[in-house]
Amino acid sequence: MHSSPLTTAKNILELEVAAIKSAADKLGDELIRAVDLILTSPGRLIVCGMGKSGLVGRKISSTLSSTGTASFFLHPAEALHGDLGMIRERDTVLLLSNSGETEEIVRLIPFLRRIGTSIIALVGNTASTLARMSDVVIDAGVEREACPMNLAPTSSTTVAMALGDALAGALIEARGFREKDFARLHPSGSLGRRFVTVKDLMHAGDMIPRVAPEVKLKDAVGRMSRGGFGALVIVDTNDHLLGVFTDGDLRRYFERSAVCSLEVPISEVMTAKPRNTSPDRLAMEALKIMEEKSITSLPVVTDNIVVGFLHLHDILRSRLV
Repeated sequence: MHSSPLTTAKNILELEVAAIKSAADKLGDELIRAVDLILTSPGRLIVCGMGKSGLVGRKISSTLSSTGTASFFLHPAEALHGDLGMIRERDTVLLLSNSGETEEIVRLIPFLRRIGTSIIALVGNTASTLARMSDVVIDAGVEREACPMNLAPTSSTTVAMALGDALAGALIEARGFREKDFARLHPSGSLGRRFVTVKDLMHAGDMIPRVAPEVKLKDAVGRMSRGGFGALVIVDTNDHLLGVFTDGDLRRYFERSAVCSLEVPISEVMTAKPRNTSPDRLAMEALKIMEEKSITSLPVVTDNIVVGFLHLHDILRSRLV
């Protein structure tokens, strides 16, 4: 009598969980040696595997690349037909094979040795040819496949992928790889946007809308209109921040003054000691300042010297929000 589909599915998951637990129990110093080998290698980490092992290898390589270990996947059959040129001396190669006897993988090993690579095996049979010819052997063996027929690669591919994740995780810790490093490699992702800095978005150099404190109000208004930011940064001859002047300051000047003059120096109507930010601050933190103070721009300063100008529109264009 056949089991119900749900019973079969749950049994497969339980078998795969048990296989991963067994792999964790068997894991030992070979993982430490693999990490050391990769960390001390001046080259890249190339991942090779055929069939389902190749698909797992592509995922492992992708995870490694996105977490600070330079890696790419190389199809072993293509390697034997010219793509060996992608491998350099002192690279490290991670070979995946459940049996350890995959023809294309075993045939590849002598050529890898001739180039001068180190070899790590992620293998299901530690007595295999692949295991014997490798520098480091990580045991990915399973008692049986989770497939009801014990034929289709299921438990073995799950364990191989989990061990690849374990290797990547160990390398993350060993490298001191952190969220900001991850974001740097994922600039289009939501995490990458979280770590965009003010320096990444600010206007610098001649793009900073700045004027000297003695500039007359009428000239400052013209400069502000041409700049298109609705704000000016007032600086001395050494670019020290003295104040800001905005559309709001102009309105307030006319509201409070019985007699208004466009000939007054901008220093008399500017906002002194304005809120500002630093180039290394996160753009999202700068946005929070703008929201709390109901302002649309911030001078960017280092040691009170103006080095940039950030506008709300710059943040909006970056799609941070």
